[in-house]
Amino acid sequence: MQTFTAVVPAAGRGSRMQANKPKQYLPLGDKTIIEHTLTRLLSHPQIEKIVVVIAEDDHYFPSLALATHPKIEVTIGGPERAISVLNGLACVETDWVLVHDAARPCLTHADLDRLLAVVARGEDGAILAVPVKDTMKRADPHQHIEQTVERGHLWHALTPQMFPTQQLADAIDAGLAQSVVLTDDASAMELAGFKPLLVTGRADNIKVTQPEDLALATFILQQQELA
Repeated sequence: MQTFTAVVPAAGRGSRMQANKPKQYLPLGDKTIIEHTLTRLLSHPQIEKIVVVIAEDDHYFPSLALATHPKIEVTIGGPERAISVLNGLACVETDWVLVHDAARPCLTHADLDRLLAVVARGEDGAILAVPVKDTMKRADPHQHIEQTVERGHLWHALTPQMFPTQQLADAIDAGLAQSVVLTDDASAMELAGFKPLLVTGRADNIKVTQPEDLALATFILQQQELA
């Protein structure tokens, strides 16, 4: 059975949550958000190791019970997400890597299974994603509608995003050298000429970004436990 490493960038501040600590350390039921996220990854049999990338001044992560888990390695991130991911990749020894947001605690093993199965198909990597359902509008700088965007081929990108480790590291390096804003890992691979596959994931694999997302994530986790 092929094994994988997961890189979890957790050096961000999450300012949109308007909280007194980085959002990944906010409570979600009986655990913090990041503990839920890491537990989902650790419990999958094909995840060999998790590299958690934290801020240099992070005093929250070392206090978590999971911080000393034998499958978890901690490294220091940078001023932007792409640099943090690159630092995490330096700790990866497996041929393939998954990059997963620290604030996506509702990832299911079924989604992970579908994503990992792509490796056998020889694709340029893959990401979990959900087709856009709502009508999409493009706005001008003043938030007036400029046009309605055809949604037929639009997807919401989720995580994990899975790529060959060295290819991803090279792609991020190249993107940073060109001062390109890399909003996710797939965008670095696209810039390098690759065409990653979109793997349909569950819409409840939400990223906790706004204060109201905490209640939604709590509800989703409760429903998943009952399923």
